[in-house]
Amino acid sequence: MAGSTASGATGASAAGGSASGGSAGGAERTSLSAQAREAVRRRIVDRRYALGARLVEREVAEELRMSRVPVREALRSLVAEGLLELLPHSGVRVRRLEPDDVRHLYEVWEPLAVQASRLSARRVARCAPEEPPGLAELRATLGHAERASDADDGASEVAAHTAFHEGIVALSGNPLLARTMEQLSWQLQLLFGMRAEPDHMRAQHRLIYRQIAAGDEDTAAASTLLHVRDSQAVALRSLFEAGGDSA
Repeated sequence: MAGSTASGATGASAAGGSASGGSAGGAERTSLSAQAREAVRRRIVDRRYALGARLVEREVAEELRMSRVPVREALRSLVAEGLLELLPHSGVRVRRLEPDDVRHLYEVWEPLAVQASRLSARRVARCAPEEPPGLAELRATLGHAERASDADDGASEVAAHTAFHEGIVALSGNPLLARTMEQLSWQLQLLFGMRAEPDHMRAQHRLIYRQIAAGDEDTAAASTLLHVRDSQAVALRSLFEAGGDSA
């Protein structure tokens, strides 16, 4: 909600916002906080909340038809995830991306993505001739992305491309890698949604899948490295060079 004025999104508890005793009340509040976090995340990624927009706790709570306590907790969580940033005195705003933000994100994602492809291909090779759990789902995300591209449905294609990379992580079978990547997922999805997906990068996805499915960890890792570096170059060019979309 661009242009809103700030309020204490991360400040003291609002009247009536204190949790009642008992585990049931705490669990209910946690569930509502998770729902609020997901709803605000989706609005950021879909650009309904523009980059740089100040989010007012009261207004977000009214929009989501929730009390302010779970919304406040959700906004705090999204600050920790890097989708929101604290304002100097009070409140939060949707984080604006600078070139260094993009570079820093890719510096972290690159080795994790390469290792995920390597481990996934290794797992496929070890399970041969059977398919390990997750390979069919990874294949399906490519179909979703291609159908979305044919339908010129950018939002669905972005979601499918994000799911493809998440699927590689899941296929790797490494829970620590999965937890680490989870912290980057929404930032990546936001970034993917801000730039066009060139045809050669769609082809790279298909190639990476084939190499993982063949159990070829070295070529899968090499192709993933190329893909991530191409993705970074496209993002920087699209967002910050003259004639590109402004972040």
